[in-house]
Amino acid sequence: WHVHELGTGGPELLLLHGTGAATHSWAGMAPLLAQHFRVIAPDLPGHGFSGPSARGRQSLPGMAQSVASLLEALAVKPRLVVGHSAGAAVLVRMTLDGLIQPAAIAAFNGALLPFEGMMGKIFPRAARVLASLPVLPSMLARRAARSPMIDRLIEQTGSRSAALDLVHYQSLSQSPRHIRGVLAMMANWDLAALERDILDLDTPLYLVACTNDRAVPAAQARYLKARLPCAHLRIVPGLGHLGHEEDPGLFSG
Repeated sequence: WHVHELGTGGPELLLLHGTGAATHSWAGMAPLLAQHFRVIAPDLPGHGFSGPSARGRQSLPGMAQSVASLLEALAVKPRLVVGHSAGAAVLVRMTLDGLIQPAAIAAFNGALLPFEGMMGKIFPRAARVLASLPVLPSMLARRAARSPMIDRLIEQTGSRSAALDLVHYQSLSQSPRHIRGVLAMMANWDLAALERDILDLDTPLYLVACTNDRAVPAAQARYLKARLPCAHLRIVPGLGHLGHEEDPGLFSG
């Protein structure tokens, strides 16, 4: 595991990044939060500098178990938890499974529902096929090294690449190990069960959705707010899927 810890006083706060990112996703927010919390931010399994998931733990429940094992090893019982995109799904799964008992969950553009329509049927199958190709991570890494594609990928999520520090994303895109971890996570992701089980959630869930998010539309947060008595919703205008990286101060307030 690769883990960043900041701050020594205050309640323990766990930060989980989304698919394809690493702890650098919290670089702007973590120092601000560390003024009031003990912040723990790991790279998810297979991402960044963390090793890959153990066999059988690449699914959402499996990743939830892995993160819970890390917290146990660190003797950490987070009072508050914050997740971006797929990181929010891991935190909700951990809470539903009794692996953590936070006072509240904050989901920044949380990927808590399956893709809709044909995308929901095609994407899981395509991800499994891609993850089964052993040479693909190296091929994608070499391509990333030759052509600056990160800017285009970021723009497709609705975030402004000019507002972000893309050095870390560029580095990750050239790492076959990281790409392999991302593909494995995507291939084993099943949000249908989470969509069903989340109706049993009674922990306060603070949904923060950005209007320019093209990866996880704000409509998903509105849908959840209408169905979950424990949910609270804040809509942030003008920012995209990486809104917390575009304006760390706003999301830390």
